[in-house]
Amino acid sequence: MSSTLATENDSTRAAAGAVTRPFRLRHGAGFWVIAGAFLAVMAFSTIPTPLYALYQARDGFPTWVITVIFAAYAIGVIASLFLVGHLSDLAGRRRMVLIAVLIEIVAAALFLVWNDVAGLVVARTLSGVGVGALTASATAHLSELRAVARPEEGPRLAGTVSTVVNTGGLALGPLIGGAFAQFLPQPLLLPYAVFLILLAVAAVAVALVPETVERAEERPPYRPQRISLPMEARGAFSAAAVAAFAGFAVFGLFTSLAPSVLAGTLHQTSHLLAGAVPFAVFAASALSQIVFVRVAARRQLILALVLMLLGLAGLAFSVLAASLPVFIVSGVLAGAGVGLQFRSAIAVAASLAAPDRRGEVLAAIFLIAYIGLALPVLLVGGALVLWPLVPVLVVFVTAIAVLSVPAGLRMLRRG
Repeated sequence: MSSTLATENDSTRAAAGAVTRPFRLRHGAGFWVIAGAFLAVMAFSTIPTPLYALYQARDGFPTWVITVIFAAYAIGVIASLFLVGHLSDLAGRRRMVLIAVLIEIVAAALFLVWNDVAGLVVARTLSGVGVGALTASATAHLSELRAVARPEEGPRLAGTVSTVVNTGGLALGPLIGGAFAQFLPQPLLLPYAVFLILLAVAAVAVALVPETVERAEERPPYRPQRISLPMEARGAFSAAAVAAFAGFAVFGLFTSLAPSVLAGTLHQTSHLLAGAVPFAVFAASALSQIVFVRVAARRQLILALVLMLLGLAGLAFSVLAASLPVFIVSGVLAGAGVGLQFRSAIAVAASLAAPDRRGEVLAAIFLIAYIGLALPVLLVGGALVLWPLVPVLVVFVTAIAVLSVPAGLRMLRRG
């Protein structure tokens, strides 16, 4: 009798647990859900790239205002990475990814209802905040989900997927925005409405993904981003950080000023082309990481330096000679080099971190990368007030080359 009651009580508790325990996807499925959400958010973040010319034509503001609107996004990323990008180590990966997607939903709604210059600055800043909360959290979450789902596999696929969806999303955004502007009505509204729906679906899916961080009962006091590295690891980290800074500065050029270069210097006014060129740059970045994934890390870094230097030299020549083919080919070469260089920087940074500090160190690398996205573009915007576009861009690409080479060589010496 007593054993029967015990069995019944156990069954009752099991049934109650089944009712109260929320449904969760398996870790393998969760890996691809997070990858998809990561891709959608990054694509949304670059949707406005080919649309800036339409905003400029509608509102009549000068080119330097575009750099301010773009920099608002990067400043939002930087602030978010500094303040909350590392919190997934404590609060949980899924929670931070979900918060980031919800922030992007709010940004999409703002683009729909408030799209003058002030509204663009606010919406872009908010979009940047969401990206800053997402990047390191999603990168770490992907690594941990895959490690549980396929423990025998090693970290290579997770690392490749995280960097590919990051740069692949950045690639898709301008292409989608340019296609909407070229072929569909209401190009300043419809893309944001479509992404509002996509992001809402992503938020529901992310809520079903397993958590990979066990939250401590006693949380340490909040502090902004910082990096705790052994003294001997700081040189390697600084080299990776400079490489990430330089690479994202190239991305900043193409996501802010490429349409202006195409229209003003190269005399190309196609909205689809304005989206296709940044797409080609970011797609080359993602593709290079896939094509060369099995190449030794040292050779990847050497190839990255060669491609970066060829691409940057070609970009300088293309604006001096007003050559569209050279501009496109050089952008693709530079993008491929940035992809390999950034992947190397992420790998170096991750190798320096203890497992419980991985999110923190990755957030620091993304923080420095997004400073590279914002600061050079802001400097270019200020320079454009005083000087023409072509000499400003030549100085810009020269400075990026000067930063990239020493950083790459220092990482090579580490390997």
